[in-house]
Amino acid sequence: MSSHQLPFQRSDEEVQASSGDSLTIARKQEVVQLLKQISDRTLKNDIISLGMVRNLRIVDDYIYLRLYIGSHQHQLETEIQTVLSSLTWSKKTYIQLCTIPGVRTTLAVSSGKGGVGKSTTAVNLAAALQLAGAKVGLLDADVYGPNVPQMLGLGKSEVKVIDTPKGQRFVPLEAHGIKVMSVGLLAEADHPLAWRGPVLHKIITQFIHEVEWGELDYLLIDLPPGTGDAQITIVQESPICGVILVTTPQNVAISDVRRSVYMFRQVGVPVIEIIENMSYFIGNGGEKISIFGSGGGQKLVEELKAPLLGQIPIDPLICNGGDVGEPLMLVDPNSKASQVFVQIAGALNATFSGSM
Repeated sequence: MSSHQLPFQRSDEEVQASSGDSLTIARKQEVVQLLKQISDRTLKNDIISLGMVRNLRIVDDYIYLRLYIGSHQHQLETEIQTVLSSLTWSKKTYIQLCTIPGVRTTLAVSSGKGGVGKSTTAVNLAAALQLAGAKVGLLDADVYGPNVPQMLGLGKSEVKVIDTPKGQRFVPLEAHGIKVMSVGLLAEADHPLAWRGPVLHKIITQFIHEVEWGELDYLLIDLPPGTGDAQITIVQESPICGVILVTTPQNVAISDVRRSVYMFRQVGVPVIEIIENMSYFIGNGGEKISIFGSGGGQKLVEELKAPLLGQIPIDPLICNGGDVGEPLMLVDPNSKASQVFVQIAGALNATFSGSM
């Protein structure tokens, strides 16, 4: 791939080669149509639209695909084999299962750009889910600003490695009942994470597949902002079943968010909900003051057809909680902002309760 070619863009040679093999194209379309008959019971959509099937290839009379699922969805492999057995030309279907052992639901927390409170949202949402009784893990994959350890009071904690039957695994740390792993724990304090290309890819892949999470109801992955190499690698390598998109009220923020949405759509990962952070400030008289404008979150709702599940107000205690390692959800669970996180956690549990 040339340095000017987009990661998801095929070269002219690839397009010509695929266009010339009409039989392979027809067979692939036939496979896709059959797979669209299989639906996930929780998200109530087919496995193609949910991005669970990736890297689908037809080679001669054989079908190859990767299936990205949670720990409770292994029956989908059998359903795929059954559906595709009706193809008279297919000799065999090879399915590579891509899952994180013990993790039922993996969700990404994303933003179009930095500075919108994505990590703060991820930390407080993890705390809200944990307080609601869920077993929660938080993977800080933001290689450009891994702040989760500080936000949860972990400081310079050391990551341990253990031997397992499947090889060496990182042991997640624990804070406030939440299991935590962060790329920031591998770097020296105040030093940039100057990782590039293959090294970056390897480290991110290790953090996805080589952490001994144990049994989790939710694994939240705090993505880096934007749409670079790191984001693409994480989305393609992990069984993310949905994205929580964090934005701010300004209409100008929408253009940045669109780029992230395009990236997710390339791999078929749906945006399941939108959170509008710094939505308003509550004045002394109780009135809502829109310091950063309004309408950004609602505009995304209209474009993406995804629900706006929370409008988080500006609260100085949120910032202070991040600085001292005590999330607002735990310090003041009755605050207006905390109640919004409780609302969002309740909506997630309502969506995924069938898988728990």
